[in-house]
Amino acid sequence: MSPGGLVRGVAKSVFWASGATIVATYVAFPVGLLVRGAVVRRPVRSAAIEPSVSIIIAARNEARDIGRRLKNLAALDYPPDRLEVVVASDGSDDGTASIVAGWSDRGVQLLDLPRVGKADALNAAVAASSGEILVFSDANSEFAPDAVRALVRRFADPEVGGVAGDQRYEAAPTGDAIAEGERGYWDLDRMLKIAESRAGNVVSATGAIYAIRRELFRSVATGVTDDFVTSVAVVAQHRRLVFARDAIAYEPPARSGGDEFGRKVRIMTRGLRGTILMRELLDPREHGFYAVQLAWHKIFRRLTVVPLLGLLMASPFLVGQGWMYRLATLAQGAVYGLGLTGLALRGRPIGRNRLLSFPAFFCLVNLAALQALRNIVTGRRIDRWEPQRAAAVADPIGRDADADSEPTR
Repeated sequence: MSPGGLVRGVAKSVFWASGATIVATYVAFPVGLLVRGAVVRRPVRSAAIEPSVSIIIAARNEARDIGRRLKNLAALDYPPDRLEVVVASDGSDDGTASIVAGWSDRGVQLLDLPRVGKADALNAAVAASSGEILVFSDANSEFAPDAVRALVRRFADPEVGGVAGDQRYEAAPTGDAIAEGERGYWDLDRMLKIAESRAGNVVSATGAIYAIRRELFRSVATGVTDDFVTSVAVVAQHRRLVFARDAIAYEPPARSGGDEFGRKVRIMTRGLRGTILMRELLDPREHGFYAVQLAWHKIFRRLTVVPLLGLLMASPFLVGQGWMYRLATLAQGAVYGLGLTGLALRGRPIGRNRLLSFPAFFCLVNLAALQALRNIVTGRRIDRWEPQRAAAVADPIGRDADADSEPTR
């Protein structure tokens, strides 16, 4: 075989192996989850119960948002004598602690900690709380009035150990392609969570809103995604983790592609480390189909950048080998071209067009995945970080705080 023929042979092998992996990850498995959710049903018992609830928030320099967040929690439709709020200030130096302290007469407990990192701040907050149900959230989220009721009613089922709420993004204040792309991604993710929950368990919860039984809480390790390891610990202890689409939390989208790239790299790096930490859950002999779901969500989807690169590198060597290879090369050029255009125009109104926003988000996520994989391979950890905030003046108790905010992780 000539050198050229050998190169084309290797390129074809890489092309088809990569293509099959991509189709299985992006098409076959999601469709399979939706079909499984329609066929397999494990109903969840639900009732209007009112257990004692502790809302846990770790905050680092959140003066911009924390007052508004506490007002939101004070307006919840839940008995005040059955609800406590514990805020752990992780070495904040912007007035966060003093704002929270101003709410002490309304059942808000402040832990004014030195800089310990989010994991230790959460552990301290849980230790200081007393509720039967632990509800975790972020300082920049906002609960719907009935969100806590919607979460806790699922705990009427003794098999349920955790409940994942529904995170929704507010409308982007500017025409940002990344914000629009992420909103579209969460719409699809919501459909998958509904199907997974109907048939058994969702894979994990989002940090904006989820709840677990106190006795199922495990101390959070540093260097991992706290909402992931805390919620999947429920499944590790052989209880159900279900989805409550009526338990809604709103979060603002990222304000810029640069902010979102850094956040994605951080989440994926810590998420992969969390999966390694909780690798016991990848054993289907112990955890059945959940192990397959976990592998797809947290490994295959996040590492699809590898076969995507394989397909991209193999395609140019095969352009002259048939219409399918030419079509694949043109399709990749179109997707990546639209994605880069969307990233370049992300701050303009045209950036909200789905023709640009979806490819832009796709490109950004996979670039972030590549950097996260590099972090894992090189051993780079992301244990602590600083929340990114635009400058703002916060009211001492948060009553007139600026409504524009950026996500905290």
